[in-house]
Amino acid sequence: GHVMHDQFLNRKIILIALVVSISACLQIFKDQFIYWRVDIFPEIWRLWTAHWVHVGWIHFALNMLAFMCLPFIFPRTRVWHFVALLLILPPLISLSFYYFLGDIEAYAGLSGVLHGMFTAIAIVHLLYRKERMFASLVLFLILGKLIWEKTFGGSTTAELIGSPVLVEAHLLGVIWGIVIAALYLIGVNLFDE
Repeated sequence: GHVMHDQFLNRKIILIALVVSISACLQIFKDQFIYWRVDIFPEIWRLWTAHWVHVGWIHFALNMLAFMCLPFIFPRTRVWHFVALLLILPPLISLSFYYFLGDIEAYAGLSGVLHGMFTAIAIVHLLYRKERMFASLVLFLILGKLIWEKTFGGSTTAELIGSPVLVEAHLLGVIWGIVIAALYLIGVNLFDE
């Protein structure tokens, strides 16, 4: 199992390196890639890229650090799961903004997607007896964080990244994370039958 583990680890490190470098490249031309409500339909790529660019480099670094933790705190998760979530969550969150939160003019950052990834992966890990406690703790922390932000606002983070924290993005990430995890679990069960 050791060789297997190393391969997984290498793939995860490559994935992290790819995500970090693609995000960094987009970052340089971020105005072309952020979610900007008025441009979303002629420039459809923004549905995705908005979540891969950041307000600034500190914002970028914080989110990349959070992303780097994911493969290591949930080692069972496959690389394709991460890739799938990185591709599926952005348009879901962007379209939710567009259709339900029309007053959001602009958005950038992986934060919403990260909330979704952590949520979806933690929910799936509730099924593994060994991981259950840890997964529950992660979900509990995410929930606590959302309530805290809703109540007190994300002021400390906002000061750090120099832009207001969109709690809605976090909330939408969590909601879509739950939906994706549920569909995934239903799918896995159907194929297992």
